[in-house]
Amino acid sequence: MRNFGHGDDTQDDDAWIAAQIEAGTYTNDSKAIRDLIRREQQRTADIGDIRNALIEGEQRGEPEKFDFADFRQRKATQHG
Repeated sequence: MRNFGHGDDTQDDDAWIAAQIEAGTYTNDSKAIRDLIRREQQRTADIGDIRNALIEGEQRGEPEKFDFADFRQRKATQHG
């Protein structure tokens, strides 16, 4: 198996990958690494989406007061 990374964590990382292969989760270390890369790419994209939504919300200005009791009453009237 290839040795990825540096330092004390490398042995732990290698052991984790080996355990995943042994369990049948992945067929080899390359597939495990590629899957982890895909997951990180998705996580990064998700964080970017959240960040953009927060920026968009901030740019809309000050929030308006939300009257939950009024909201419930309107929904009860609409839906019986």
